[in-house]
Amino acid sequence: MQEEARIGNVILNFKHYSGLDLYSDGAVENEILDIVKKNRKEDYPKVIEKRASWPILYHLSEQRSNIVEWIPMTGKEKVLEVGSGCGAITGMLSQKAAKVTAVDLSRRRSEINATRNKERDNITIHVGNFRDIEPDLDKNFDFIFLIGVFEYGQGYIGTENPYENFLKMLKRHLSSNGRIVIAIENRLGLKYFAGCAEDHLGTYFTGIEGYSQDSVARTFSRNGLERIFKRCGFKDYHFYYPYPDYKLPVMIHSDKYLPSYGELSDNVRNFDRDRLQLFNEKHAYETLIADGMYPEFANSFEVILGPGFNTIYSKYSNDRADEFKIRTDICVDIAGRKQIRKYPLNEASKDHVFAMRDAYYGLTERYHGGDLEINDCQIDEQEGCAIFSYINGLPLTALFDACLEKDDMESFNALFREYIRRMGYRPEFPVTDYDLIFPNIMVNGPIWTVIDYEWTYGKCIQPKEIAWRALYCYILEDRKRKKLDVKKLYDYLEITDDEIKVLLEEEAGFQKYVTGSRKSMVELWKDIGRNAIVPKELAGVDPNMHPADEIQIYTDEGNGYNEEDSIFPEETYDEHGVVTLDVETGDNINVVRLDPAFATCIVTLKKIMWNDNSVAEGGTAVAIHPNGKWLSDDSIIFATSDPNIEFILTSDNVQKEEKNHLKITYMMTLIPAESARALYESLPDEEVEKEQESGKAILSKIKNKLFNVGKKSYLADSEDEDVDDTEEDE
Repeated sequence: MQEEARIGNVILNFKHYSGLDLYSDGAVENEILDIVKKNRKEDYPKVIEKRASWPILYHLSEQRSNIVEWIPMTGKEKVLEVGSGCGAITGMLSQKAAKVTAVDLSRRRSEINATRNKERDNITIHVGNFRDIEPDLDKNFDFIFLIGVFEYGQGYIGTENPYENFLKMLKRHLSSNGRIVIAIENRLGLKYFAGCAEDHLGTYFTGIEGYSQDSVARTFSRNGLERIFKRCGFKDYHFYYPYPDYKLPVMIHSDKYLPSYGELSDNVRNFDRDRLQLFNEKHAYETLIADGMYPEFANSFEVILGPGFNTIYSKYSNDRADEFKIRTDICVDIAGRKQIRKYPLNEASKDHVFAMRDAYYGLTERYHGGDLEINDCQIDEQEGCAIFSYINGLPLTALFDACLEKDDMESFNALFREYIRRMGYRPEFPVTDYDLIFPNIMVNGPIWTVIDYEWTYGKCIQPKEIAWRALYCYILEDRKRKKLDVKKLYDYLEITDDEIKVLLEEEAGFQKYVTGSRKSMVELWKDIGRNAIVPKELAGVDPNMHPADEIQIYTDEGNGYNEEDSIFPEETYDEHGVVTLDVETGDNINVVRLDPAFATCIVTLKKIMWNDNSVAEGGTAVAIHPNGKWLSDDSIIFATSDPNIEFILTSDNVQKEEKNHLKITYMMTLIPAESARALYESLPDEEVEKEQESGKAILSKIKNKLFNVGKKSYLADSEDEDVDDTEEDE
C-alpha cells in the first residue's frame, strides 16, 4: 500500500492503516465525500437544508467548529488532533495554528477531511489506530485536541486503565506549557434525565445507571473526569460548559461565568434520533442555576488541561447571513476585571462589528439628557473587534419575571411604563435601537444601561413599535409568561389590531433579513424529522411539555375522542409554516379533529381533499367547525392554547369507502396570546359555520429593508403588496 498521498495540499499518511475502516457512519460517508468534492464550503448550508440528514448536518455544519474557534491562538502553534473524522474541526484548527497533525481510524473520513480542506498547506493526516501511530508523533505540541474522542479510549488503547493511559500517552507529546483540550458528553447531563437516549449507544439512561463492561464508549461525570485527571498528574485544569452540547454549541460558559436565570431555553431538539420529553428542561435548569448546581448537570464538558485562558464565556451568532456572523466573548484582565468583546467571524461581518461604534455615538447623542445610558464602545483595529465595558446589574427581564412570579401586576405595569419613558426619550431623533428588548437593558439601582445595540438604524421608529417588539420577544422566550395579559399594555401603547398584524409581518421579515433566509436550527430539526415524544401519562398534564407547533389528530368513529388513540403525525411544518396531512380513516368515521398547535395561532386552510375530491369544488360536503373565529374565507384566529378544527363527515354528500383519506394542506402562524386575544375579541361574537369554498389564500408581505447606521442608511417604510398564492411565491 502507498504510504503517503496528497489531496490538494493535504498530506495523507497511510503507514499504519490496516486497510479496514473500523469506525463509520455507513453509506452516507460516500454521499458526504461527493458533496465536498462538488461544492464550496460556502455552499454547505444550502446542501444541509436540501438533504435534511443528521450525519450531513453534523459533519458539514460550521457550528461544529465553534467548540475550538473561541480558543485563543497566536497562529504559531503546533497542534495535534486525535480523531479528526471528516474535518469540521481540522479546518478551523488549520486557520488558527501554524501546523496541524491529525489522526483518524478511517481512510474514507480522512479523504473527506483532506478534500474539504485541500487548499490548506499545513495539514498532515495519519490514518490508523492512534496506539500504532503514537510513537511516530512529535513531542512538542502546543495543543492536543480530543473532540468527541476521549470516550472511545477503550477502543484506542485497550488496556486495563485505558483512559488514564490514554492521557499519560498524550502528555508525553506536549510542549512545556502545552494544553490538552477534551470535549465530551456529561454522563449526568440534564437531557439524559429528561428523555434523550445516550448518544453512543442509543439506549435510555445508560450513562446515568452505569455502563456495562463491553460498552463501546463511556462518558463521565465532572467528578469522574477530575479523578482521572488527578491520577494522571494534572493539577491545572479548567472546565467549560458548551450549550446545548459540544456538537453544535452556541454558548460556552465556564466556572467563572455560569449561565444566568432563563438563559438556557434551547433544549428540546435532538437531531440524531427521537427522544422522550419527561419534563421542561428550561425550568429544571433554572432550579439548578439557582442552587449553584449547573456544572454537575451541563450536557457537555470542554476541559482545558494546562494553563487557562482569559476568555470565560463565548456566544456565537453564526446562524445568520454572512455579513452578520459574530462571536461575543467575556474576558478578564490580570486584575480580574471583565470586558466584553465582539469579533467578526469572517471578512463580510467586519463592517457590521465596526458599525457598532457608530451606533454608540448615535444612541449616546439621542439619549443625552435622558435616563438611559449606552454602554461605551471602542474599536480595536489590531484585534479586529469591538470592545465594551462589562456592566453589573440585573437584566430588565429578571425584574419583569420577579413581578410575574409574585403576581404583582401593579409593579409590572409601573416597570413597563418606566421602560417606555426611558427608551422613548427624544422619539423624533433619527436614530433607533430596533432591538431594545428587555434582556439588552441592565438595571443597577436607578441606572439603566443598554448593553447590546447591534441593530441600530438611522431612522425614527415609533417607541410603541419598539415596546411592542420587546413584549413580543419577552413572551415568546418562555411560555410561563403567557399568563401575562398585555391587552392593557397594548391599550397603553395605543397600538391597534391592524398595527399588530403589520408588526408581526415586519418581525418575520427582520428575522429573514438577519438569517439571510437560511433555515434556523428549529427548521432543520423539523426537516430531519425527529420527534420529542411526550408519554401519554404526561400528555395534558402540562402544556409546556409539548412544542408549540406540535400537531395532534383525533378521530371520532361513534364513541367520541380518545386521547390514547390520538396521533402525533410525522409530518411537520416547513419553513413557511405549511404542512399537508393525510388522515386515513375507516367507513364509520364521523369527525376528524385537527389540533394544529399547542399555542395561540392563525391557521389558513389552503386545500382540503376527501378521497381525491376537492371540498372547494363542491364534490363533497365536509363541514368545518373550529374553536376559533374566521378572519376570512379561509383563515381562522385561535385565542386558546388548545386550538382545534373539526371536520364533520356525517353529511349524506360525504361518500365513504372502506378506506378513506382526508388530506388537509394549511399554513399555521404562531402569535402571542395577547395579540391573538385582541384580534379575536375585535371580531363579531356570533358563531359562524361555513362550508369551505376555496383552498386559496391571498397573502400579503411586507418589504423590509434594514440597514446599519454605520452604512449611512435606514429602516425603510413597510409597504403592503399582494402576492398570488403559488408555491413559488411562498
